[in-house]
Amino acid sequence: MAETKRTVMLKGKPLTLLGPEIKVGQKAPNFRLLATDSTEVALSQSEGKVRLLSVVHSLDTNVCDLQTQRFEEEAARFKDVVIYAISMDLPFAQARYCGAHNISNLITLSDHRDASFGTAYGVLIEELRLLSRAIFIIDRDDTVRYVEYVPEVTQPPDYDKAIETLKKIVD
Repeated sequence: MAETKRTVMLKGKPLTLLGPEIKVGQKAPNFRLLATDSTEVALSQSEGKVRLLSVVHSLDTNVCDLQTQRFEEEAARFKDVVIYAISMDLPFAQARYCGAHNISNLITLSDHRDASFGTAYGVLIEELRLLSRAIFIIDRDDTVRYVEYVPEVTQPPDYDKAIETLKKIVD
């Protein structure tokens, strides 16, 4: 894993992000993550669809829970968009979370196995081996159309800006 010069804050403490900074206009890196049933899911499996990647630290933290609940609501409205909530949580913990919170419109995915998503998308926090909060929107042609790296992990993303961008892409 190549260390970058980028950092993210966690309660005011700087932490190192590993991997490249994804930019709008570039092709989205493929990934292989685990679903709640431990089957492998790749970005290429949703080819031809618009995808929103909601990256969270852990589903069992307040801001991550709120972020996942918000995108669960949005997933019900955007039927032709695939929304993934991605974390380092184990698949069985994600399954428990989904059941406890009636998550049925978005798909939770785990990067715990090899952190390949975290390093490909530049969201792996070296010191914690957790993912930093971020939003990525990928269009039907696998081009990245929106990126938000949230600078303070304990803060939510800009939901309105992400949803506004999503509406423009889907229309």
